[in-house]
Amino acid sequence: MVSPIDPTSTAFLLAENRNQPMHVGGLQLFEKPEGAGRDYVRQMFEEMRDVDAIAPLFLKHPKRSVRTAGQLVWENDDEFDIEHHVRHSALPRPGRVRELLELCGRLHSTRLAWERPLWEAHVIEGLRDGRVAMYTKTHHALVDGISAMRLIQSVLSTDPDKRGMPAPWGVRAAPARAALAEEKAQEQRDLAQVPIQALRTAFGITAEAAGMPGAFVRTLNKGIRNETSALSLFAPRTMFNRSITGSRRFAAQDWPIERLRAIGKASGATLNDVVLAMCSGAVRTYLLELDALPDTPLVAMVPVGLNAKQSQIASAEGGNAVGAVMCKLGTDLADPGDRLAAIHRSMREGKEALSSMTPIQIMAMSALGQAPAILPPLLKMQGIVRPPYNLIISNVPGPRTTHYWNGAKLVGQYPLSIPINGMALNITCTSYDGQMAFGLTGCRRTVPHLQRLLTHLDEEVVALEQAAGV
Repeated sequence: MVSPIDPTSTAFLLAENRNQPMHVGGLQLFEKPEGAGRDYVRQMFEEMRDVDAIAPLFLKHPKRSVRTAGQLVWENDDEFDIEHHVRHSALPRPGRVRELLELCGRLHSTRLAWERPLWEAHVIEGLRDGRVAMYTKTHHALVDGISAMRLIQSVLSTDPDKRGMPAPWGVRAAPARAALAEEKAQEQRDLAQVPIQALRTAFGITAEAAGMPGAFVRTLNKGIRNETSALSLFAPRTMFNRSITGSRRFAAQDWPIERLRAIGKASGATLNDVVLAMCSGAVRTYLLELDALPDTPLVAMVPVGLNAKQSQIASAEGGNAVGAVMCKLGTDLADPGDRLAAIHRSMREGKEALSSMTPIQIMAMSALGQAPAILPPLLKMQGIVRPPYNLIISNVPGPRTTHYWNGAKLVGQYPLSIPINGMALNITCTSYDGQMAFGLTGCRRTVPHLQRLLTHLDEEVVALEQAAGV
């Protein structure tokens, strides 16, 4: 059975190449249940592997052929091999976090093959402190970072004594009869309608976007004057904004949320502002060490959810991150307090710009803002035009309480994201159980010594606390 691929997912598939794999990932750390035996990790792996049935999302792979009129479609894998997708790995000695992050960087570097469903999971043992790790990756055409996070959370429990919990890719409940009928109808839809559906979607966005002249003119005017809000037309050239390779390096660490929230409270800033200020200060120090800091401030693309219009707060909750605020990071300012104030002002202006638009208009504006980042690599104009922003920084909310999987306590989770050609560094954060976890994913060659940014992030927290007087 085959089904159409929506235009957004098609774009993620077509944008992929060897240097730019388009999958998101996650690293989870678990503590073994009390009394766990020496073969616990093997048992955990087998529970993950030996599921009764696989959920439909994890069975489909993309295909294009004469039979599909040249269109990309989803097709079920009739020769699905669970052992290809769920794997058991071990770290070399001494089994430090350093070895774990190195392994995750290597696993994140390889593309997912189109002839199989686009996901993998690795249960990893060998950490010298006895914890168990699980690295997962899923193509962005299947899920975005928020959906991937929710998928993992859906099989966790707050009850440490609960057992019989399925793997994320296992079928949990029989779908309702109406849902089955709809799925069958979807599969049997005439494939010739795929380009028509895509065209209709594009016309729909264009039609509503045409009703945004006031918001558009104000935002475009800011972009032309280099006063970023929802749109940025150029940013300074940095070492991050070059062609990238397919090799990845990953670094991760977390900090207490209350510590960051105290800085925001004392400074009149949001928690997200403080996260951005940490990144700003860390990147500034990193570039200064390499004698590569530009005179003008770096610009970060900060994804926001569609509910940004209703709440006027940039948030990843409530849907796919389809809008974006272009935030000036204040990297030209030496004082950490001044950087935080500049970021707060830039984010507030961006939220105000989005609050005047409908969700469809936000999508249209985001597409316009992405064009300068996407078109130069496609047209081989890299280095000729200035980048619209320098890096991507996103914040995905996670569970606020401790969670377990069949008695194993989840003690940390860290996101791995997608560097793109011309944007060699991606910083994604997620909250969990009172901690704010930072996942830094970069091109191994373009962003050397990526792990140094963790030290700089920690130093920046101290500097922001001193500036805020907490």
